[in-house]
Amino acid sequence: MLSLPPSVRIYLCTAPTDMRRGFDGLAALARDVLQQDPLSGHLFVFGNKRADRVKILYWDRSGFCLWYKRIEKGRFHFPDGATASVQLDAAELALLLEGIQLQHAVRRPRFVPQSHVIASA
Repeated sequence: MLSLPPSVRIYLCTAPTDMRRGFDGLAALARDVLQQDPLSGHLFVFGNKRADRVKILYWDRSGFCLWYKRIEKGRFHFPDGATASVQLDAAELALLLEGIQLQHAVRRPRFVPQSHVIASA
């Protein structure tokens, strides 16, 4: 499981990306296509047309980092989107990187604490 702070957002580019792009090319896509700041510390996920490669770009306060994965058998299952990007949570990204279809994953109900109002005495 990925361990990311809740403040980190994950943006998946829904259009196929040329995997020859490097740091600057992917940062330009994050800025121009996804309309996000590549220096924000958020993760930007890009996949190729054959859906067998993924690159994740992020800024770590001193420079860009690039994580690259090629799946050897099967393919990644990217969600379809009418927009340029889809926002994922860390669990969904972990499933995507394992080649699991997000559309078929079942999310069980979770506990959501109710806000309590403490009456002053």
